[in-house]
Amino acid sequence: MKIQQITFSPTGGTRRVSELLCQGFNQKPLTTETCRPEAAYTPPVIEAEDLVILSMPVYAGRVPALAVERLRKVEANGARCVIVAVYGNRAYEDALVEMQDVATDMGFQVIAAIAANAEHSICRMYGTGRPDEADAKEMASFAEAILRKMQGGTPFVPLTLPGNRPYKQGCTGPFPVADDQCTDCGTCVSLCPTGAISPDDPRTNNHDLCIGCMRCVSVCPVGARGIGEHLDRLATHLEPLCRERKKNELFLQ
Repeated sequence: MKIQQITFSPTGGTRRVSELLCQGFNQKPLTTETCRPEAAYTPPVIEAEDLVILSMPVYAGRVPALAVERLRKVEANGARCVIVAVYGNRAYEDALVEMQDVATDMGFQVIAAIAANAEHSICRMYGTGRPDEADAKEMASFAEAILRKMQGGTPFVPLTLPGNRPYKQGCTGPFPVADDQCTDCGTCVSLCPTGAISPDDPRTNNHDLCIGCMRCVSVCPVGARGIGEHLDRLATHLEPLCRERKKNELFLQ
């Protein structure tokens, strides 16, 4: 059995959670990062005996449509998978059931689901430093529980997960732009997964293409990109929702 890790991680938090979980399986995973320019994305080859860890961030209670689009290029071949929805200490709402539906429709057997926390991708004062040491220990314990379940040999039964069908309405934005610190280096242009930033004018972006993933903000070498005055308003709105530390959750049959 190989461990295959498929992540969509624009700012790194989702990838870190997934890696901590994979460490608990005591086997180095094969890793595919789908948050990259389309031309640089090659779907992994999945075999029926593999265990696949599918990890996506949560945006306003949903998973990114682009993450789903990239994932659907993978041939599942009936492999078992663990879905991981990573959120910024607010709520994951319909993300897990959406991931379950997509993975099941593709032909995966969703044997476990995890809702995990990472630092908020926009308002980084919420969930700061997560996943932290406590999260790492919890991901290790989740991996052990999943392995025990797999070794038990019980027949596959679909999970019952929290969330709504139909899913809640998604939203767009906020859209990052660059300030006067921008050096026109082109890092954001080359790493944007949707091609929303023009090499001719890297200080702006195309709102029709931008998914607000904050990839450009996280990779800017001089910290020039952000959402400007919208940050304070968003932080104020989120404060009562993100004030308390949210727990990680494991769902197994």
